[in-house]
Amino acid sequence: MDNSRKTGFDDRLNAAANAKKAQLEKFRARSAANDPAFAERQAARQAAGAAREARAAERNAARLADIARRAEEKAAREAVAAAEQEARNMAKQAEQASREADIAKQAADNLVLEAERKAARDARYAARKARPRR
Repeated sequence: MDNSRKTGFDDRLNAAANAKKAQLEKFRARSAANDPAFAERQAARQAAGAAREARAAERNAARLADIARRAEEKAAREAVAAAEQEARNMAKQAEQASREADIAKQAADNLVLEAERKAARDARYAARKARPRR
């Protein structure tokens, strides 16, 4: 090591600080703000970011439209299912009413038949009583 300069610790610290200041000034001199290529790259980055945000917004809008379409289809399916269920219930009620009407008709026919049988029986009895005895 060359000791001809007779530099002390403070001298070395000052030299290091001056070197750092010089590098900082050199960096600032070729600052990105003054560089047209940097400005061009920055503008390209901003344009790419805006395009990316636009695509994301389009995807989000498409997703929301798909969700809305699915909700409409589900509501339509549920409405059709409810209408079909109501129709089935009404058909069951009509069938039940038809059965009840058939049962009531059968009961009425049975009553008429019983009344006819009783009338025939009573007529035979009256005819037997009306015959002269020997």
